[in-house]
Amino acid sequence: MSNAVRHTALDALHRSLGATMTDFAGWDMPLRYASERDEHNAVRTRAGLFDLSHMGEITVSGPQAVDFLNFALVGNIGSIGVGRARYTMIVDENGGILDDLIVYRLGEAEAPEYMVVANAGNAQTVLDVLTERVAQFDATVRDDRDAYALLAVQGPESPGILASVTDADLDGLKYYAGLPGTVAGVPALIARTGYTGEDGFELFVAPGDAEKLWQALTDAGAAKGLVPCGLSCRDTLRLEAGMPLYGHELTTALTPFDAGLGRVVKFEKTSQSDTFVGRAALSAAAERAESAPPRKLVGLIAEGRRVPRAGMPVVAGGQVIGEVTSGAPSPTLGKPIAMAYVDAAHAEPGTTGVGVDIRGTHEPYEVVALPFYKRQK
Repeated sequence: MSNAVRHTALDALHRSLGATMTDFAGWDMPLRYASERDEHNAVRTRAGLFDLSHMGEITVSGPQAVDFLNFALVGNIGSIGVGRARYTMIVDENGGILDDLIVYRLGEAEAPEYMVVANAGNAQTVLDVLTERVAQFDATVRDDRDAYALLAVQGPESPGILASVTDADLDGLKYYAGLPGTVAGVPALIARTGYTGEDGFELFVAPGDAEKLWQALTDAGAAKGLVPCGLSCRDTLRLEAGMPLYGHELTTALTPFDAGLGRVVKFEKTSQSDTFVGRAALSAAAERAESAPPRKLVGLIAEGRRVPRAGMPVVAGGQVIGEVTSGAPSPTLGKPIAMAYVDAAHAEPGTTGVGVDIRGTHEPYEVVALPFYKRQK
């Protein structure tokens, strides 16, 4: 792949809508269309429409697809039912997180097929690592990044909006599931995962159908207050929902246990063997996390107005006790918020006397449990 900036199938449409574009992981993506605060609030109260075509789709198929994925990833892929999805991770030999992934099981037992969805910035790495790890298995790893465009409609009005353009059984589609269907006359894989803290759907379609689908959803959502949304509000939405972002809360320097996500690691798997890449290192990390966790991921809410940014030191009693991984003004809370890794001694919700060093000034923050925001079911 060249270093040229890549464009999604909706590029011309974003520009016609006046989007502010930005380079994200080698893709030219809409950052915002108008006000990122308005876009954020639309998703929380009505609905927003996102182009997520920069995500990386990798198809895994073949007789040993399950054994291979159980070996290559930390989760127990064999226990995913047809039409269901699972959040999991891929790690290196030392247990360091290479990426967090969603795996969809598409095929029936006699023809197992899985779609692995990687983050845009890691898609090539994940593809390369899976291709390397598949060598001893009767399975195929296929780069399907160019086969799909990905649209997401998120927010409390999204089920009604989508229902008006599809006859797929949305009520029967559980959280973390996916089913093939037709949306506005376009064949799609309809998934219900999301990264905003709201109910919503992702629609995997052929790139040639993306513009037709975007237009149909825009028309269907017009009366419900749906607006196009960029990556900027996606970031504040996921931050409020306490969802990790690769490169911020998740890195190769951390194991899933360090990130407080040890639950995704399954040491017992439905395979010939329970061996998987990073197993020994993760077993040691699990023991460390139980006895003396080095640092814990917490939420911080500002008492003042200054916004913390990734990399800023967290301090208490004149000592550095941690580091901010993500920070932004929270439109929902009306205050700046942050996620940070802090020493376990300062990680209890309600801990005060904690500050963030913002350019030499120690701004006061309160430690809170994640997430900052939880939707009312």
